[in-house]
Amino acid sequence: MKIFVAGGTGVLGRASLKALVEAGHQVRATARGDEKAEVVRGLGAEPVQVDLYDPKEVRQAVAGSEALLRLTTKIPPIAKMRSRGAWAETNLLRTEGACILVDSAIAEGVKVYVHDSITFVYADGRSQWITEDSPTDDGKSEILRSALDGEKEAVRFPESGGRGIVLRFGGFYGAESNLTTDMISMMKRRLLVQPGSGSHYVSSIYIPDTGRAVLASLNLPSGVYNVVDENPLSFKDYLQTLADSVHVPSPFRFPGALGKVTFGD
Repeated sequence: MKIFVAGGTGVLGRASLKALVEAGHQVRATARGDEKAEVVRGLGAEPVQVDLYDPKEVRQAVAGSEALLRLTTKIPPIAKMRSRGAWAETNLLRTEGACILVDSAIAEGVKVYVHDSITFVYADGRSQWITEDSPTDDGKSEILRSALDGEKEAVRFPESGGRGIVLRFGGFYGAESNLTTDMISMMKRRLLVQPGSGSHYVSSIYIPDTGRAVLASLNLPSGVYNVVDENPLSFKDYLQTLADSVHVPSPFRFPGALGKVTFGD
């Protein structure tokens, strides 16, 4: 397929470009600046310079594509995650940016639209399994609300006759993840804390698997899909796997770890 990727140089974008190119697809991807353009070329795709908030430029960039993948985010470092302002661009990319992409895809007759989202939009399921049909809850958070609002763009896409697919990803982990490296760095400096008992569950996903999931989504019917590891971890066990991966001593060595975080293929 001829595929246009919006957000080709982020963690998810790079993993996806690798998987798409290796599968034989013809891929073009956004890249801001010469350095990021070289990253895209190095992954076997064609870099495209485009203002994602300019409808005319976006439509020109999308023209001729059979699939459009919206993988655009700008997640702040862990030290700034509590700042509302640090999420402003990500919120805008999820909503206004997604709207422009979908309008362009519809106008150009694109057949498949894939939208990157997150599993954190679900209401607390406690110890119950959460599925794609489970209720969502934005928790009065602008960050989660923008994620849910952005998903509506994929929902309206099938009205044009194409397929709109939402991929709700768990938390990324792996050597390519800034969040993972930030957490390990904080552990080493005794700055990462476990709030409460750590008994709540988190769903995560190994970064190379995210790219394979994006590749597989090209053949899916319209709908929402969770993309996570098969077995969720309690937050306590999640921290334990990170601690084990770098041999961090007590007090971060919690009992009952379910496995190790691996950083290789």
